[in-house]
Amino acid sequence: MLVERTTDGGRKILISGGGRCNVLPAALEPDRFITASPTHLLRHMLRAWPLEAQKQFFEDELGVPLKFEDESRKYFPASDRARDVRDALVAFARRRGVQCQFSTEVKNITRDGDTWSVETSREVLTARAVIVATGGLSVPDTGSDGAGLRFAEAFGHTVHDLYPALTPLIANPPVHSAMSGLSLEVRIRAKVKNKVREAQGGFLFTHRGYSGPAVLDISDTVTRAHATGDAAPVLRVQWGDLDASAWEPLLTRGVGHVSSLLAASLPQRLVDQLMYEAQVPLDRRIADLRRSERIALLEKLTSYVLPWSGDEGFKKAEVTGGGVALDEVDLKTLESRKAPGLYFCGEVLDAFGPIGGHNFSWAWATGRTAGRAAQEGQRAEGTGQR
Repeated sequence: MLVERTTDGGRKILISGGGRCNVLPAALEPDRFITASPTHLLRHMLRAWPLEAQKQFFEDELGVPLKFEDESRKYFPASDRARDVRDALVAFARRRGVQCQFSTEVKNITRDGDTWSVETSREVLTARAVIVATGGLSVPDTGSDGAGLRFAEAFGHTVHDLYPALTPLIANPPVHSAMSGLSLEVRIRAKVKNKVREAQGGFLFTHRGYSGPAVLDISDTVTRAHATGDAAPVLRVQWGDLDASAWEPLLTRGVGHVSSLLAASLPQRLVDQLMYEAQVPLDRRIADLRRSERIALLEKLTSYVLPWSGDEGFKKAEVTGGGVALDEVDLKTLESRKAPGLYFCGEVLDAFGPIGGHNFSWAWATGRTAGRAAQEGQRAEGTGQR
């Protein structure tokens, strides 16, 4: 029995990838995942279902052909329709005998010996095993209300500090609102507790602040600091592909106007803003560039301090950071070590990956592990074995 509070399920699938659904990443990268739990547990769970096997499942079992896009390094459904992925998953479950009970809210979960009672808005269900497959806090409009995490805590599980992850950042006042809609490739660095985090990829100026893959991937350094009360990290941006060692000779020995040189690699609106902030006149020629101006401009080009003031929170976060401690579930089955017969998978577990299909891969892999283990557990119960 699948109990789902929305009318059709899979809402996060429908909104992912701009409505196209980035089903899988180009490669599984456990080292890019964030967790407060032991990282070797995460690696084991993620690798329980190899990427090629996941891809084969979607194409052969679900009948959803996938296509790989070199630019984004992600797999999408060949139809470019996220709905095809969601509908195929629901249809597959039904073919395997799953009863889908939509528009149904889980009120409470209790246990009496080996039997579980699941109180819903319709009825009380009894079961030998319960899998908590949702219940984070991200994008509440999709039905996320944190219920899964509350159930975990009720059974004695440690839930590591929660925070929005992969969420846009805000600048108040919106100092860059005039550049809203402008996008480019960047590298962003943040120093957190003497460790440097980096994110590379697309950057988008918005009317409220900043978004894009690079911003989303590093946003947890901001949101975690808020959650734990730590010092807010300074985010430094390198605009474009060129670092200081590449820009230095161009700004020293180049010819023509500084503005034209920069505009060959960066959007003109950004060039104008950087030169204004570096106090370099827009009509300055490279040959006339002062040393102090060159130093100031190099800093703005390659180590720009991004003036953020906050984040968009869970409302726009793609995933929930924190969650059920990984060392409190069985490594091979994802069964609770606190309450046998209770399983966890997906977003409620303390792990999330970068933008680009990694979190779906985590959901598919952990969901499959928990589902198969719960099924095998019930078979063992029926034969008097455990």
